[in-house]
Amino acid sequence: MSRPVVAIVGRPNVGKSTLFNQIAGKRISIVEDTPGVTRDRIYAVGEWCGRNFTLIDTGGIEPYSKDIILEQMRVQAEIAIETADVIIFMVNIRDGITAADSDVATMLQKSGKPIVLAANKADTPGEPPMELYEFYNLGLGDPIPISSIHKMGVGDVLEECAKHFPEESEDEEDDTLKVAVVGKPNAGKSSLINRILGENRVIVSSIAGTTRDAIDSDYERDGQKYTFIDTAGIRRKSKVDEVVERYSVIRSYGAIERCDVCLILIDATQGITEQDAKIAGYAHEEGKASIIVVNKWDAVEKDDKTMYEFIDNVHNTLSFMTYAPIVFISAMTGQRVDRIFENITLVSNQSAMRVQTGVLNDVLTDAVLRVQPPSDKGKRLKLYYMTQVSVKPPTFIIFVNDKELAHFSYIRYIENQVREAFGLNCVPLRFITRERRKSDDNFNG
Repeated sequence: MSRPVVAIVGRPNVGKSTLFNQIAGKRISIVEDTPGVTRDRIYAVGEWCGRNFTLIDTGGIEPYSKDIILEQMRVQAEIAIETADVIIFMVNIRDGITAADSDVATMLQKSGKPIVLAANKADTPGEPPMELYEFYNLGLGDPIPISSIHKMGVGDVLEECAKHFPEESEDEEDDTLKVAVVGKPNAGKSSLINRILGENRVIVSSIAGTTRDAIDSDYERDGQKYTFIDTAGIRRKSKVDEVVERYSVIRSYGAIERCDVCLILIDATQGITEQDAKIAGYAHEEGKASIIVVNKWDAVEKDDKTMYEFIDNVHNTLSFMTYAPIVFISAMTGQRVDRIFENITLVSNQSAMRVQTGVLNDVLTDAVLRVQPPSDKGKRLKLYYMTQVSVKPPTFIIFVNDKELAHFSYIRYIENQVREAFGLNCVPLRFITRERRKSDDNFNG
């Protein structure tokens, strides 16, 4: 199940970004160490009472001219309404209700979404200030006085948000593969799913998905059941393309979180873009088995080098995801669409593979004998044993004498040996180094 989404909306300078930073805490650093993963600081993962949620900051409202501030705010609020499960509407208690506040409040009332009204800059502890009561006139329920800069009242806001989170549900264990189709708007996501559902259909049903307009479509082919998750693109509007693109990425995150296999759709006529890299980076971080699907290949002028040059460009831009298979298709004509299913089977099987500890350690021993571990100041890294602890993605723990000596490059070498030995060449793998304790000596390896 994907995490609930909480969006912070409001006019400029009411403290949205400060609240965002306070809730996100240390997790505000969204740019990962993974090479090639770049991020807008528009989202973070928050936590309240053991429940994780995705937090969206709409603080980046940049008016194009002085007469369209309200238009830009309205666009941001509309997109947040579409995307979020719960909306935090921030106002400035010192300013009272402004015309802009009233405009957004009217939109929020019509949305039917849960709204938490946060009156910021109530910086004095004690009884709520008299100015607070004016905000009841917005018709959004009880305003909660907060000071985002001093963290006062932030817990009350989160407590109220949590009341509206969808109930957690355990996905039923079955053999259905959940396949998310993600990518920029107009890359051909819906066209691809329509092409799949329209041919060789055995069992097809459409089920309304989440409030974020994700549509789940069930499909069966050659005895295998699939659920395709389509993240519907947000309608484009003039002058707000960048905002729309950023929110399309957020929608993709929810689909990625609940899938088994991720199809990352790239528009061949546009080439691979920064937005594609953001979506691919999130799939990589989540450890999802992924396939890079280059759509509209029929619309590209080609020679005998075009495909290889495109592959090189993908690998350069997505240097963290060179393991992912690449398929060139045309959703419009159906060209090579069948190859997607071959690759779904390939990556899903690899992602769910378990390796016996004894066999795994045979590979580790051979790798260490072939290339000696690094040393520093006379102390050499020792690798005692390795065990697999989970699947999707395959995750391994290597017990060592000193984690500081376990240099990234040597662990990457071990990873490559494991990939080669067990045919795990098309999915992300995770390796965790852990110093061996006395309690580990009884480990049955």
